[in-house]
Amino acid sequence: MDRLRVLTLNIWNRQGPWETRCAAIRKGLVELAPDLIGLQEVLHLEGAPRDQAEELAEGLGYHVVFGGAWEIGGGLHFGNAVLSRFPLGEQKSWRLPGDDTEEPRSLLRVLAEAPYGIIPFFVTHLDWKLHHAARRLRQVQFVAERVLEAKGGFPAVLVGDFNAEPSSDEIRYLRGHHVVDGTSVYLTDCFAWVGTGSRETFVRRNPFAAEAHEPDRCLDYVFVSGPDRQRQGEPLVAKIVLDQPVGGAFPSDHLGIYVELGVLPQTP
Repeated sequence: MDRLRVLTLNIWNRQGPWETRCAAIRKGLVELAPDLIGLQEVLHLEGAPRDQAEELAEGLGYHVVFGGAWEIGGGLHFGNAVLSRFPLGEQKSWRLPGDDTEEPRSLLRVLAEAPYGIIPFFVTHLDWKLHHAARRLRQVQFVAERVLEAKGGFPAVLVGDFNAEPSSDEIRYLRGHHVVDGTSVYLTDCFAWVGTGSRETFVRRNPFAAEAHEPDRCLDYVFVSGPDRQRQGEPLVAKIVLDQPVGGAFPSDHLGIYVELGVLPQTP
């Protein structure tokens, strides 16, 4: 079975030594060669020749799309981005519930035109505050509705920084283990299926994360609405990546998640 390679990473906007971190992330992209990448905490300045996602993708053969969540000021936007090896069709971005806060969040969807079918690919970043679990639960309900209504030739893929641990109601809801108002859904948590070892993505051994004085925990995920009856979208590999310093600095305050999903072989 062929494979679709997926990566998610919160790039921590421009905090810390961005030039060093940018080089470290680009090194990881070259080594991992993902087909689809979801990035969070991306900065986009109106009128600038390129934004952070385009800077990371430069010369690597990716199509780039940015979806804003909120405007910081002066034309500077904060949001999510997609990097895709495949041409991109329709693109759409939604504000998530709770966007009356000072830091609204969003969901970005693209339709990636892969040789084996259209892939609905979603990237999101949920509310980060520890006491906002109820808001995140409303957000994952909204996200799940958008993911499960998506139509394509391949199961929908959802990635992002959910700011919630696997035991939380938010993640349990997505995994079919928690019911809200009589409704439930199911998405495949790829790391839960095939990942090995620790799945924590916000860890104190990373000096950038240690500054938060919070315990090690998993905040980042790759979900898929499959596999389908032909086993497309079946998780085959899931691992923590971008988890070592390069040039004296970690690539971000978060670690990345890399996943390989099954794809039917293409006939000549």
